[in-house]
Amino acid sequence: MAYYRHQLPQLSDNVFMTDGGLETVLLFQQGWDLPDFAAFTLLDRPLGTEALHNYFNIYGELAHTYNMGLVLDSPTWRANAVWGRRQGYGAAALADINRRAIALLQITRNTYATPESPIVISGCIGPRGDGYSPDNLMTIAEAEQYHQAQINTFRNTAADLVSAFTITYPQEAIGIARAAQKAQMPVVIAFTVETNGKLPTDMSLEEAIYIVDQATDSYPAYYMINCAHPIHFDRVILNQDPWVERIRGIRANASMMSHAELDESETLDEGNPQDLGERFYKLKQQLPHLSVLGGCCGTDHRHIEAICQTHSPVLVNQVAS
Repeated sequence: MAYYRHQLPQLSDNVFMTDGGLETVLLFQQGWDLPDFAAFTLLDRPLGTEALHNYFNIYGELAHTYNMGLVLDSPTWRANAVWGRRQGYGAAALADINRRAIALLQITRNTYATPESPIVISGCIGPRGDGYSPDNLMTIAEAEQYHQAQINTFRNTAADLVSAFTITYPQEAIGIARAAQKAQMPVVIAFTVETNGKLPTDMSLEEAIYIVDQATDSYPAYYMINCAHPIHFDRVILNQDPWVERIRGIRANASMMSHAELDESETLDEGNPQDLGERFYKLKQQLPHLSVLGGCCGTDHRHIEAICQTHSPVLVNQVAS
Protein backbone atom coordinates (compact mmCIF):
# COMPACT_ATOMS: atom_id res chain seq x y z
CA MET A 1 0.00 0.00 0.00
CA ALA A 2 1.29 3.46 -0.93
CA TYR A 3 1.04 5.73 2.12
CA TYR A 4 1.97 9.13 0.71
CA ARG A 5 1.27 9.06 -3.03
CA HIS A 6 -1.30 11.84 -2.75
CA GLN A 7 0.55 13.98 -0.20
CA LEU A 8 4.33 13.69 -0.15
CA PRO A 9 5.53 14.61 3.36
CA GLN A 10 8.93 15.80 2.07
CA LEU A 11 7.12 18.78 0.56
CA SER A 12 6.76 20.11 4.10
CA ASP A 13 9.35 22.18 5.97
CA ASN A 14 10.81 19.09 7.66
CA VAL A 15 14.15 17.68 6.55
CA PHE A 16 14.21 14.16 5.13
CA MET A 17 17.37 12.12 4.73
CA THR A 18 18.10 9.53 2.05
CA ASP A 19 20.46 6.59 1.97
CA GLY A 20 23.99 6.87 0.58
CA GLY A 21 25.73 5.51 -2.48
CA LEU A 22 24.19 2.05 -2.67
CA GLU A 23 26.17 0.74 -5.62
CA THR A 24 29.56 2.00 -4.47
CA VAL A 25 28.99 0.56 -0.98
CA LEU A 26 28.07 -2.83 -2.42
CA LEU A 27 30.91 -2.85 -4.93
CA PHE A 28 33.83 -1.27 -3.10
CA GLN A 29 33.05 -1.90 0.57
CA GLN A 30 31.26 -5.25 0.43
CA GLY A 31 32.90 -6.76 -2.64
CA TRP A 32 29.80 -7.61 -4.67
CA ASP A 33 30.16 -8.10 -8.40
CA LEU A 34 27.91 -5.46 -9.98
CA PRO A 35 28.32 -5.29 -13.76
CA ASP A 36 26.89 -1.97 -15.00
CA PHE A 37 26.16 -1.04 -11.36
CA ALA A 38 23.06 -3.25 -11.65
CA ALA A 39 22.27 -3.60 -7.94
CA PHE A 40 18.84 -5.04 -8.71
CA THR A 41 20.44 -8.36 -9.67
CA LEU A 42 21.20 -8.99 -5.98
CA LEU A 43 17.50 -9.61 -5.45
CA ASP A 44 17.97 -12.88 -7.32
CA ARG A 45 20.78 -13.97 -4.99
CA PRO A 46 19.77 -15.03 -1.45
CA LEU A 47 22.80 -13.46 0.17
CA GLY A 48 22.37 -10.44 -2.09
CA THR A 49 18.83 -9.86 -0.89
CA GLU A 50 20.08 -10.06 2.68
CA ALA A 51 22.82 -7.53 1.90
CA LEU A 52 20.27 -5.10 0.48
CA HIS A 53 17.95 -5.62 3.43
CA ASN A 54 20.76 -4.92 5.90
CA TYR A 55 21.87 -1.88 3.92
CA PHE A 56 18.47 -0.20 3.96
CA ASN A 57 17.89 -1.06 7.61
CA ILE A 58 20.97 0.98 8.55
CA TYR A 59 19.23 4.09 7.25
CA GLY A 60 15.94 3.14 8.85
CA GLU A 61 17.78 2.99 12.17
CA LEU A 62 19.43 6.37 11.56
CA ALA A 63 16.07 7.97 10.74
CA HIS A 64 14.59 6.49 13.91
CA THR A 65 17.54 7.61 16.03
CA TYR A 66 17.56 11.18 14.78
CA ASN A 67 13.76 11.58 14.43
CA MET A 68 14.08 12.45 10.76
CA GLY A 69 12.01 11.49 7.77
CA LEU A 70 13.59 9.14 5.25
CA VAL A 71 13.17 8.74 1.49
CA LEU A 72 14.26 5.26 0.43
CA ASP A 73 14.97 4.71 -3.27
CA SER A 74 14.66 1.18 -4.61
CA PRO A 75 17.81 -0.55 -5.97
CA THR A 76 16.41 -0.35 -9.51
CA TRP A 77 18.46 2.41 -11.13
CA ARG A 78 19.48 -0.10 -13.83
CA ALA A 79 16.24 -2.11 -13.91
CA ASN A 80 15.03 -0.80 -17.25
CA ALA A 81 14.94 -2.43 -20.67
CA VAL A 82 18.40 -1.74 -22.13
CA TRP A 83 20.38 -2.34 -18.97
CA GLY A 84 18.14 -5.24 -17.94
CA ARG A 85 18.80 -7.05 -21.21
CA ARG A 86 22.54 -6.71 -20.60
CA GLN A 87 21.99 -8.71 -17.41
CA GLY A 88 19.74 -11.28 -19.08
CA TYR A 89 16.39 -9.88 -17.94
CA GLY A 90 13.36 -9.67 -20.23
CA ALA A 91 10.29 -7.52 -19.69
CA ALA A 92 8.47 -9.93 -17.35
CA ALA A 93 11.56 -10.56 -15.23
CA LEU A 94 12.22 -6.83 -14.93
CA ALA A 95 8.66 -6.13 -13.84
CA ASP A 96 8.99 -8.82 -11.18
CA ILE A 97 12.32 -7.49 -9.92
CA ASN A 98 10.96 -3.93 -9.68
CA ARG A 99 8.01 -5.18 -7.65
CA ARG A 100 10.26 -7.14 -5.31
CA ALA A 101 12.54 -4.15 -4.85
CA ILE A 102 9.63 -2.09 -3.51
CA ALA A 103 8.50 -4.97 -1.29
CA LEU A 104 11.99 -5.04 0.22
CA LEU A 105 11.71 -1.38 1.20
CA GLN A 106 8.32 -2.02 2.76
CA ILE A 107 10.02 -4.28 5.30
CA THR A 108 12.30 -1.44 6.39
CA ARG A 109 9.38 0.98 6.54
CA ASN A 110 7.31 -1.41 8.63
CA THR A 111 10.20 -1.87 11.04
CA TYR A 112 11.45 1.68 11.54
CA ALA A 113 8.83 4.24 10.54
CA THR A 114 7.26 6.37 13.27
CA PRO A 115 5.07 9.49 13.20
CA GLU A 116 8.25 11.53 13.85
CA SER A 117 10.28 9.68 11.21
CA PRO A 118 8.01 8.75 8.28
CA ILE A 119 9.57 6.64 5.54
CA VAL A 120 8.69 7.44 1.94
CA ILE A 121 9.22 4.72 -0.67
CA SER A 122 10.50 5.83 -4.07
CA GLY A 123 10.70 3.73 -7.21
CA CYS A 124 14.13 4.57 -8.61
CA ILE A 125 14.52 5.11 -12.35
CA GLY A 126 17.81 5.53 -14.18
CA PRO A 127 18.61 6.85 -17.64
CA ARG A 128 18.50 4.66 -20.73
CA GLY A 129 22.05 5.69 -21.56
CA ASP A 130 25.18 6.39 -19.58
CA GLY A 131 24.60 8.49 -16.48
CA TYR A 132 27.73 10.55 -17.08
CA SER A 133 28.04 10.82 -20.85
CA PRO A 134 24.75 11.19 -22.75
CA ASP A 135 24.67 9.43 -26.09
CA ASN A 136 21.90 8.29 -28.44
CA LEU A 137 19.60 10.98 -27.09
CA MET A 138 15.91 10.13 -27.23
CA THR A 139 13.07 12.32 -28.33
CA ILE A 140 10.43 13.14 -25.74
CA ALA A 141 8.07 10.56 -27.22
CA GLU A 142 10.76 7.88 -27.26
CA ALA A 143 11.66 8.59 -23.64
CA GLU A 144 8.03 8.44 -22.54
CA GLN A 145 7.52 5.11 -24.26
CA TYR A 146 10.81 3.72 -22.98
CA HIS A 147 10.22 4.49 -19.29
CA GLN A 148 6.46 3.82 -19.21
CA ALA A 149 6.78 0.10 -18.42
CA GLN A 150 8.90 0.57 -15.30
CA ILE A 151 6.72 3.42 -14.05
CA ASN A 152 3.56 1.37 -14.62
CA THR A 153 5.08 -1.43 -12.56
CA PHE A 154 5.78 0.95 -9.69
CA ARG A 155 2.20 2.26 -9.91
CA ASN A 156 0.94 -1.17 -8.85
CA THR A 157 3.21 -1.38 -5.80
CA ALA A 158 3.56 0.46 -2.49
CA ALA A 159 5.82 3.08 -4.08
CA ASP A 160 4.77 6.58 -3.06
CA LEU A 161 6.51 8.21 -6.04
CA VAL A 162 9.06 7.58 -8.75
CA SER A 163 12.43 9.34 -8.83
CA ALA A 164 14.60 9.55 -11.93
CA PHE A 165 18.29 9.92 -11.10
CA THR A 166 21.36 10.97 -13.05
CA ILE A 167 19.33 12.46 -15.89
CA THR A 168 21.54 14.32 -18.35
CA TYR A 169 19.19 16.10 -20.76
CA PRO A 170 15.67 17.56 -20.60
CA GLN A 171 14.00 15.45 -23.31
CA GLU A 172 14.42 12.28 -21.29
CA ALA A 173 13.21 14.09 -18.18
CA ILE A 174 10.10 15.30 -20.00
CA GLY A 175 9.36 11.80 -21.26
CA ILE A 176 9.69 10.41 -17.75
CA ALA A 177 7.45 13.13 -16.31
CA ARG A 178 4.78 12.51 -18.93
CA ALA A 179 4.92 8.75 -18.37
CA ALA A 180 4.54 9.33 -14.63
CA GLN A 181 1.62 11.67 -15.18
CA LYS A 182 -0.06 9.08 -17.38
CA ALA A 183 0.38 6.54 -14.58
CA GLN A 184 -0.86 9.11 -12.00
CA MET A 185 2.38 8.82 -10.07
CA PRO A 186 4.24 11.73 -8.45
CA VAL A 187 7.68 12.12 -9.98
CA VAL A 188 10.99 13.69 -9.02
CA ILE A 189 13.65 14.53 -11.60
CA ALA A 190 17.28 14.52 -10.47
CA PHE A 191 19.75 16.03 -12.90
CA THR A 192 23.47 15.42 -12.64
CA VAL A 193 25.98 18.17 -13.32
CA GLU A 194 29.65 18.46 -14.17
CA THR A 195 32.26 20.44 -12.23
CA ASN A 196 31.04 23.65 -13.90
CA GLY A 197 27.52 23.18 -12.54
CA LYS A 198 26.08 22.41 -15.98
CA LEU A 199 24.51 19.24 -17.33
CA PRO A 200 26.82 16.91 -19.31
CA THR A 201 25.22 18.36 -22.45
CA ASP A 202 26.55 21.79 -21.34
CA MET A 203 23.02 23.05 -20.70
CA SER A 204 22.50 25.09 -17.57
CA LEU A 205 20.48 23.60 -14.74
CA GLU A 206 18.16 26.59 -14.86
CA GLU A 207 17.40 26.07 -18.55
CA ALA A 208 16.85 22.33 -18.12
CA ILE A 209 14.34 22.84 -15.31
CA TYR A 210 12.59 25.60 -17.24
CA ILE A 211 12.26 23.39 -20.34
CA VAL A 212 10.86 20.45 -18.37
CA ASP A 213 8.40 22.61 -16.43
CA GLN A 214 7.21 24.34 -19.60
CA ALA A 215 6.67 21.04 -21.40
CA THR A 216 4.89 19.31 -18.49
CA ASP A 217 2.97 22.18 -16.87
CA SER A 218 5.40 21.81 -13.92
CA TYR A 219 4.32 18.23 -13.28
CA PRO A 220 7.46 17.09 -11.36
CA ALA A 221 6.84 17.42 -7.62
CA TYR A 222 10.33 18.88 -7.35
CA TYR A 223 13.83 18.55 -8.74
CA MET A 224 17.04 17.22 -7.26
CA ILE A 225 20.76 17.29 -8.04
CA ASN A 226 22.62 14.00 -7.72
CA CYS A 227 26.01 12.46 -8.44
CA ALA A 228 28.03 15.65 -7.95
CA HIS A 229 29.88 17.21 -5.02
CA PRO A 230 28.49 20.48 -3.59
CA ILE A 231 31.54 22.42 -4.81
CA HIS A 232 30.41 21.61 -8.36
CA PHE A 233 27.00 23.25 -8.08
CA ASP A 234 26.73 25.41 -4.95
CA ARG A 235 27.61 28.62 -6.80
CA VAL A 236 24.85 27.86 -9.31
CA ILE A 237 22.03 27.40 -6.83
CA LEU A 238 23.03 29.98 -4.23
CA ASN A 239 21.91 32.89 -6.40
CA GLN A 240 18.45 33.16 -4.81
CA ASP A 241 16.73 33.20 -8.22
CA PRO A 242 13.10 31.94 -8.10
CA TRP A 243 13.84 28.83 -10.20
CA VAL A 244 16.12 27.49 -7.49
CA GLU A 245 13.07 26.87 -5.29
CA ARG A 246 12.11 24.01 -7.62
CA ILE A 247 15.20 22.16 -6.31
CA ARG A 248 14.20 20.54 -3.04
CA GLY A 249 16.70 17.70 -2.85
CA ILE A 250 20.41 16.89 -3.15
CA ARG A 251 22.14 13.53 -3.21
CA ALA A 252 25.80 14.48 -3.32
CA ASN A 253 28.94 12.54 -4.11
CA ALA A 254 31.58 12.13 -1.43
CA SER A 255 34.35 12.87 -3.91
CA MET A 256 35.27 16.23 -5.39
CA MET A 257 36.51 14.50 -8.55
CA SER A 258 34.85 14.98 -11.93
CA HIS A 259 32.74 12.28 -13.56
CA ALA A 260 35.60 11.48 -15.93
CA GLU A 261 38.02 11.06 -13.04
CA LEU A 262 35.55 8.88 -11.13
CA ASP A 263 35.08 6.68 -14.19
CA GLU A 264 38.82 6.06 -14.39
CA SER A 265 39.35 5.52 -10.66
CA GLU A 266 39.88 1.97 -9.45
CA THR A 267 39.54 2.91 -5.79
CA LEU A 268 36.72 4.50 -3.83
CA ASP A 269 37.11 8.15 -2.87
CA GLU A 270 35.13 8.39 0.37
CA GLY A 271 35.80 12.10 0.83
CA ASN A 272 35.28 13.59 4.28
CA PRO A 273 31.92 12.78 5.93
CA GLN A 274 32.13 15.66 8.41
CA ASP A 275 33.00 18.17 5.70
CA LEU A 276 30.08 16.97 3.57
CA GLY A 277 27.70 17.30 6.52
CA GLU A 278 28.88 20.87 7.12
CA ARG A 279 28.47 21.75 3.43
CA PHE A 280 24.90 20.48 3.54
CA TYR A 281 24.26 22.57 6.64
CA LYS A 282 25.49 25.73 4.89
CA LEU A 283 23.36 24.98 1.82
CA LYS A 284 20.29 24.45 3.97
CA GLN A 285 20.90 27.70 5.87
CA GLN A 286 20.92 29.65 2.61
CA LEU A 287 18.26 27.59 0.84
CA PRO A 288 15.66 26.76 3.52
CA HIS A 289 13.35 25.10 0.97
CA LEU A 290 15.76 22.15 0.61
CA SER A 291 14.03 19.21 2.27
CA VAL A 292 15.66 15.99 0.96
CA LEU A 293 19.35 15.56 1.79
CA GLY A 294 21.49 12.52 1.17
CA GLY A 295 24.31 10.82 -0.63
CA CYS A 296 25.38 9.37 -3.95
CA CYS A 297 28.66 7.83 -5.14
CA GLY A 298 31.19 7.16 -2.38
CA THR A 299 28.89 8.03 0.51
CA ASP A 300 27.74 5.61 3.19
CA HIS A 301 26.07 5.73 6.60
CA ARG A 302 28.87 7.89 8.01
CA HIS A 303 28.16 10.70 5.54
CA ILE A 304 24.42 10.48 6.11
CA GLU A 305 24.87 10.50 9.87
CA ALA A 306 27.01 13.64 9.53
CA ILE A 307 24.08 15.24 7.69
CA CYS A 308 21.67 14.04 10.39
CA GLN A 309 23.86 15.54 13.11
CA THR A 310 23.46 19.02 11.63
CA HIS A 311 19.78 18.74 10.73
CA SER A 312 18.09 16.45 13.27
CA PRO A 313 15.24 18.24 15.08
CA VAL A 314 16.34 16.49 18.27
CA LEU A 315 19.89 17.87 18.15
CA VAL A 316 18.84 21.28 16.80
CA ASN A 317 16.40 21.69 19.69
CA GLN A 318 19.08 20.63 22.18
CA VAL A 319 21.48 23.27 20.84
CA ALA A 320 18.75 25.93 20.87
CA SER A 321 17.91 25.22 24.51
